Amino acid sequence: MKILLVGEYSRLHNSLKEALEKLGHTVTLISTGDSFKNYSSDIDVSSRMKKNSAGFFMGKVIHRLSGIDIFEKERKRRLYKVLPKLRDYDVVQFINQDPFGLDSTTASLANNMIIKQNKKSFLLACGEDSHVIEYYSRNLMRYSTLTPLIENPKLESEYHFSLRYLQKGYKKNYTELAEKVQGIIPTDFDYKIPYENHRKAMDMIPNPINIDKIAFHPLEIDGKIRIFHGINRSSFYKKGSPLILNVLRKIENKYPDKVVVHTTENLPYNQYIQIYQQAHILIDQLYSYDQGYNALEAMAAGKCVLSGAEKEWKAFYQPNEEVLINAFPDEKKLFMQIEELINDPEKIMHIGKNARDFIEREHHYISIAQKYLDTWQKKA
Repeated sequence: MKILLVGEYSRLHNSLKEALEKLGHTVTLISTGDSFKNYSSDIDVSSRMKKNSAGFFMGKVIHRLSGIDIFEKERKRRLYKVLPKLRDYDVVQFINQDPFGLDSTTASLANNMIIKQNKKSFLLACGEDSHVIEYYSRNLMRYSTLTPLIENPKLESEYHFSLRYLQKGYKKNYTELAEKVQGIIPTDFDYKIPYENHRKAMDMIPNPINIDKIAFHPLEIDGKIRIFHGINRSSFYKKGSPLILNVLRKIENKYPDKVVVHTTENLPYNQYIQIYQQAHILIDQLYSYDQGYNALEAMAAGKCVLSGAEKEWKAFYQPNEEVLINAFPDEKKLFMQIEELINDPEKIMHIGKNARDFIEREHHYISIAQKYLDTWQKKA
């Protein structure tokens, strides 16, 4: 098959591409690299000006003075140049309703053109979109990435990216795309649940993790326990970083001789993975029922991860052993969870080993790619 993967936010499409190619398919990935994360693409339509320090500064000044986003305009220009070439694929898969970070009108035009000049098209539910954000805004789940905003409306400015999906233009953009694709595929329970009654929703396919690129090293603790939390400024509240940082400060104060806390902010993907390799414990996000991509890759590396692992996730996977810690968005509970690990290093090492086994069993990129192939082929 000839397959076009549109957009990249987490390395999901990169891992899927690597597996599909091993299975003998031809795959093209087009994306912006998702800003500072700089994920690789076959066709890169990111803003080159934004990657240049002088250009970045100039673009920020122009935006502040005129409201014009010249980085977006550059992305649009580069995308329009390649759109006519994106044709005759057997399958197209969009990672999001706005895979290139454009205004809603341009996003719709690009999506429509890509769909029109190819065969089957699918949409992933693996992050925020108009349907998911509308569902979260109704506060129907025990918690979601919108919970901090629901509890504190003063955070609205911190959620401008999420809330744009509720604007009329983006709702129209989403509705058009959802209507034209053959199906919508959720990748974990944070998106499966909002899509349960959507007429285009298909069976969930878990995130593919390329275990061949992630070395497993059994954890060894012969000194201080190293705890890591990577901060993404745009997701600071959604991931629960304020709460996590408060707890980590208390942990450092109580156990200065036992722990070392390391945090980073807005690192490119390749730098990020190098730094977290030194950790024993990785804390990813709190307002989730399932693991995000960072958590899954850390589990593949054999880290003891604190992230989402709610009862819905447990009922689906039914792990025989503890493969991660279900991190609660509650300071006292989170403190107690970390404290328990600090006082039981054997448990940290045991969970790290179980985590790798779980990823190999449930998220192996080759078996997940086959699930995608089966799903694409059965849909007319």
